[in-house]
Order: sequence, then C-alpha cells, then structure tokens
Amino acid sequence: MKVSELGEFGLIDLLARMVGASRDEHLLIGIGDDAAAWQGDTSIQLATVDSFIQDVHFPSGTASWQELGWKALAVNLSDIAAMGGLPRYALVSLALPKDTEVDDVTALYTGMLELARQYGVAIIGGDISRAPLVAITITILGNTKNRGEHILTRSAAKPGELVAVTGGLGAAAAGLEMLTKKLQFDPQATACFKGASLHPYPRIAEGQLLADQGVKTAIDLSDGLISDLNQICKSSQVSARVEIDRVPIEPMVKAEFSEKSLELALSGGEDYELLFTGRAEVIDRVKRAAACPITVIGEIVAGREGVTLVDSKGNPFNLGKVGWEHFITR
Repeated sequence: MKVSELGEFGLIDLLARMVGASRDEHLLIGIGDDAAAWQGDTSIQLATVDSFIQDVHFPSGTASWQELGWKALAVNLSDIAAMGGLPRYALVSLALPKDTEVDDVTALYTGMLELARQYGVAIIGGDISRAPLVAITITILGNTKNRGEHILTRSAAKPGELVAVTGGLGAAAAGLEMLTKKLQFDPQATACFKGASLHPYPRIAEGQLLADQGVKTAIDLSDGLISDLNQICKSSQVSARVEIDRVPIEPMVKAEFSEKSLELALSGGEDYELLFTGRAEVIDRVKRAAACPITVIGEIVAGREGVTLVDSKGNPFNLGKVGWEHFITR
C-alpha cells in the first residue's frame, strides 16, 4: 500500500500504534495531538515539530525569505498555543539548495527572530544540510505555567458542549488564492489576505486564557475548520454539529470571494485560530475575558458521525471539500 492510499491521518495512526508501547512513565500525551506533553519537575513540558517545504507548504516565488521565516516559526508556535502552553525554545533544521544566497538565509532568520522575540522564544540550535528544495523543520519546546495546570487536548470534548472559535476565518486561504492565481484586489484587501497567509500571529495568550477559564479541548486551525474539528471528534469519540451561518467569515473574504467565502472559511486552512469546546458557562467566561472575538458555531453531540453542517433552518448542508491532507489529491 502506498502512502497516497493510506493518507496522512491513516499514516499517523499506524505510526502512533507502532510507538505506543514505548511510552515513558512521565509521558502524558504522545503522537496524536498538537504537541507531546510530559510531566517535568515544576510544570508540564510540551514539544512539537513541523516541516515547511517548498512547493508543498509554500509555492515558489509567493513569499519573501523573511516572510517564510516568520510563518515557519508561527505555525509551530500555534501548536503550543493549542495546548494552552508557553513556548520557550526552538531548534531549526534547514535543508537548502547549494546555490542558495547567504543573504536569503539571513533574511529567513530575521523573520524567525522577529517573531521569536515577540513571544520570548530562544532559537537554541538546529542543523543545516543540502537538498534540491528548501525545507524548514522547526521543533518547539515549551511548558505550562506551573506543575498543577492542565493542558488543552483534542480528546476531552463531551456531548452538550458548545463549539467556538477565535477570530475570523478564510483570509489565509484567500491570500493563498490571491498569491498563486495572481488575483488583483484593492490595497486594503490585498494587505489583509497577504498578512493572513504569510504573517499569522499564533494565539499564545488566548490558549493560556482558555486553559485558565476551564476549557479542556482545543486545536489550532491549520488544515481547515471541518478537518480539524473532525480530529477533535475522532480523538474524543463524539460528533459535532456546525451551523454554517454562524461561522465568522472574515468580512474582506465575504466581500471579495462572495459564494466561495464559506468554503475558504470551512476548509481553506492556515488561519491558525483556536477551535475549542466547553460548557456554555465556560464559553461565556472566555468571551468576557478574551481580547479577540469569540464565536460559538455549533455543539458537540453523541455519536461517531464526525462533523455535520446545517443551515439556519437545521437542514443538512454539503460543502464537498473538507480540508487539507497530505498524500490525498482532491
């Protein structure tokens, strides 16, 4: 069987089963969540790794080296945010063509360092090797604020909880459409879409707020809302019902992409907002305390059907495309 037949998530499940027997007694979460977690002496420790590969994660010529550096680090920090943790250290592994300009590599690091300083992250090492294409692999180490604090996971959602999301959705996918298809918009829309696609801000403070307010379950929106909510449903062994009219589509996306805006918001991915679940009173506390918009879009229900979309009248809605998955071509 080829990996294209098994799919990204099927391959992850296979490898998770293989390594499951090797768990250390201090390990709390291994493969299967946004980050691994283990109990340290003074707090829960977190670790995550992601790769950013030319012509897979970023099309050639659509971003500057500085923008690539920012985004490559941001997507990793977002995984720590999804666990309610604090990022501390980064290890950066670069694979580069031999004719890469030194100035381009320093610009890449300038972008990473600019973001790292904002979140108090130290780049402490890594590796460099030769390759036919650019590949940036970053490992982030982090922790919770103290030993007793719980972490956010994908596996704690319960029937009766509400499903909510931070911020607005769809602008990053709109930015990718704009950059790859060379679409033209007015300066305000162009800046909005490009910033969302190439300059995302990980929701570190919001992740800690969710944990502080009693949220148990969260994930960052990297592959698309439906796909990522499906991961929560799978890990928690529940289903979810999403009302499409309540999904917070970024206004610029609605204005410029019209009917396609819902697809961009639900399955476009790379928004790096936080999707989470909680009882109504918990969500209300989060809304009062959060500095960003919090929108309830649905609820967790019993069953194993995954994510169901409905319109304002409760009628089923079929989107078709559900989100990004490596190895699967749609």
